[in-house]
Amino acid sequence: MTNPAGERPLKLLAVTACPTGIAHTYMAAEKLAQAADALGVEMKVETQGSIGAENVLSDNDVIDADGIIIAADKDVDRSRFVGKKVLAVGVAEGIHHPERLIEQVQNAPVHGAGGGGGGATAPTTGGGGGKERSVAYKALMNGVSYMIPFVVVGGLLIAISLALGGDATSKGYAIPEGTFWAHVFDIGVIGFTLMVPILSGYIAYAIGDRPALVPGMIGGWIANTGELYDSKAGAGFIGAIVTGFLAGYLVLWIKKVKVPNFVRPIMPIIVIPIVATTALGLFFIYVIGKPISWVFTHLTDWLSGMTGTSAILLGAILGLMIAFDMGGPVNKTAFLFGAGLIATGNQTVMGMCAAAIPVMPLGQGLATLLRRRLYSEQERETGMAALFMGMFGISEGAIPFAAARPAQVIPANMLGGAVAGAIAGMASVQDAVPHGGPIVAVLGAVGGVPMFFLAVAVGTLVTALTTNALIDIKERAGRGTAALATAGAGAGALVAEPVLVGVGAEVAGSGGVRTESSSTPTQAAAQPAEGEDEGEVLSGYLTAQTVKVRIDADSKDAAIREMAAMLATTGKVADPDALVAAAFAREEQGTTGLGEEIAIPHAKTDAVTEPIVGFARSAEGVEWGSLDGTKAKLIFMITVPEAAAGDEHLRILALLSRKLMDTGFRERLSAAADEAAILEVLREIR
Repeated sequence: MTNPAGERPLKLLAVTACPTGIAHTYMAAEKLAQAADALGVEMKVETQGSIGAENVLSDNDVIDADGIIIAADKDVDRSRFVGKKVLAVGVAEGIHHPERLIEQVQNAPVHGAGGGGGGATAPTTGGGGGKERSVAYKALMNGVSYMIPFVVVGGLLIAISLALGGDATSKGYAIPEGTFWAHVFDIGVIGFTLMVPILSGYIAYAIGDRPALVPGMIGGWIANTGELYDSKAGAGFIGAIVTGFLAGYLVLWIKKVKVPNFVRPIMPIIVIPIVATTALGLFFIYVIGKPISWVFTHLTDWLSGMTGTSAILLGAILGLMIAFDMGGPVNKTAFLFGAGLIATGNQTVMGMCAAAIPVMPLGQGLATLLRRRLYSEQERETGMAALFMGMFGISEGAIPFAAARPAQVIPANMLGGAVAGAIAGMASVQDAVPHGGPIVAVLGAVGGVPMFFLAVAVGTLVTALTTNALIDIKERAGRGTAALATAGAGAGALVAEPVLVGVGAEVAGSGGVRTESSSTPTQAAAQPAEGEDEGEVLSGYLTAQTVKVRIDADSKDAAIREMAAMLATTGKVADPDALVAAAFAREEQGTTGLGEEIAIPHAKTDAVTEPIVGFARSAEGVEWGSLDGTKAKLIFMITVPEAAAGDEHLRILALLSRKLMDTGFRERLSAAADEAAILEVLREIR
């Protein structure tokens, strides 16, 4: 295939990336490279996986390229592709329709200047199954990913300091000033103070690139600081989302303004940040801030007029308000209303608030435990932290979930909060200190402890079940060929690794994806690597002892058990039953059937003392739930200790998934007559 001018072969570039950054990143890269080779197209593919970017595209590569294919389910920086034809699709399209993408990129739109981290260009699809995530979605996820560590660190430090150094006082749950735990508490408060500007700043960054970072962060700080616009409560995380998007799109608009040539060099570092920050800050203070202050004042007056109404109704309303924005004006109105009545001798209103306060983090944490497959590994880890924060009445532990899925999480939080507040109101639960959560009951500040815990438990359960139900409804509504392909690429067709945390390990000896000799092994490739015995593959993790020519199992569970028993013969499995249980738990998170008659079950567990890899073939195939409907005939099982999960686990997965996309390799592996022949083929994995 030649370029449109017909002078030379078509030269294309590609970038592949999936949220987990492991299997599908490399599967798409191999498929694109193979298709390019078959069509006579020169192609270089950059992979952006959890082990870091490989085969990185140089400036010269971009200059010479006739077009760029981006097959990714996460944000890819397109600023380096200005002036080039860019086709952006989901990673699944790169796997299933690489030839179509090579044809379509020749008619793709030219990427214009001013794009930030990929967000400035309108999404382009290759039709059908690989629709690219929206700019808004990617920007929001970018902000949430950077915010999560601040929430977790700040919240846990506050909770620990309160648990070990705090006392229940008439002014709240407090820590004596000047003590060690007071300093730990202050450090935690800094983390919480920064989380809202971080959320806003990195939403803006994903849209408008670096010039948007400063206005986004300062805008988020202003949104969270109510004193700047005469409000007793800031706008919280909802305000941060608003300022993040405003800052990002404001910067994009300013970039389009034509300025003299001598001004252009200072635009991104001086002019744009100053203009955008000033405009956004003043806009929030004078325009957005006034309604927030008005809401705060009038909600307080409205609640004051309800003190004589039904306690159940008042409790439900307070619970709804507490759960709505977790630190914003609506939440603070309810909290300060209850706290202010304590001094008058009315402790029942604070009791309603105290029951609702922990429901959001406890409910979201419980949701991740009840339906683990719906959440990424990092979300599950954040859920555990949220459970801990909820015990200490830190409602902000639920903010990452609400920011990532507002349409599902906020209604569920509000329903659970309303139920908890209503039960507490019905039972006349009292709270003598302006704080919430189980901790205040444990320390003796709550009257009616059994009903208080019942209110918290029921509200938590309602929140968890409602959240998961709403997520399920959303998944079913968007299900179909495209949704299934994207879900498989992003949510666990191979491994539920953290979506938002990169792993900085390098693949040893990997030079990225090349089109030349991609399906024909050289004589050198068939020889053992230096320092590797003839019976060893993958640094000795796979040996003749862990290869089975034919597996007897006819079901996925039986296959996992049979392969675990085979691995146990090495003496490196301390607890075979625990290994099987860990592999089963991984399958519950999402199938490890990759399609193409391949499955890679795996487990990170201390049931093994060092990494082990096993391989087995099934003549009839084992039903593994692969998205393409094929049964698994080539089955690899990877087991690593927890301590090795961060690097060796990813390295093995990346090497396997890349090589298994080579049709010739799979054919040779299927045709190998015995263990020795299988090992000879497997030595091609590099």
